[in-house]
Amino acid sequence: MKKGFIENNNEIIMVSACLCGINCRYDGQSVHNSSIIEFLKGKFFIPVCPEQLGGLSTPRSRSFINKGNGLNVLTGKAKVITFQGKDVTKEFLLGAEQVLEIVRLVGSTKAVLKEKSPSCGINTIYHKEKLVKGCGVTTALLLKNNFSVISEEEF
Repeated sequence: MKKGFIENNNEIIMVSACLCGINCRYDGQSVHNSSIIEFLKGKFFIPVCPEQLGGLSTPRSRSFINKGNGLNVLTGKAKVITFQGKDVTKEFLLGAEQVLEIVRLVGSTKAVLKEKSPSCGINTIYHKEKLVKGCGVTTALLLKNNFSVISEEEF
C-alpha cells in the first residue's frame, strides 16, 4: 500500500463496494477482499458502486471501454459498451459524477478501487477480453479532481 495514503483515522475513505463483500458486480457477486476489510476496521469509509449509482442493475451485462480509457470517455472520445453491443456510456458517466458528489459531500479525498473495472480500474481495464493499461471512468473523474486513488492490488 502507498505510504501516507491514510494519515489518520478521521479521514473518510471511499471504497469500491464489491471489495467490501457487497454483491454489486456485473455478475451479481462481490470480490470480498479481507486485506481491505482489515485495513478499514476502525476507519470511516463509504462503500460505493458507480455502476449502480449510474442506474445499471445488478446483475448486468459485462461492459468494457471501447477504443480508449476512462479519460477518453470523459472527453467523449470513447464509449462504454456491453458485450451485447449496448452503449452504457451515459450510465457510467452518471455513476462517476454521483461518486464524485458523494465524496465531496463527506469531505473524502482518498479512494480504494477495484482494478480492471471499466468504472474503477486504476492501472488496467479490459478492452473486450484483453487487459490493457488505462483507468476506468470513475477513476479518471476522481483523478481529474485531485483525489488520491489506490488499487486493491496494492494491499
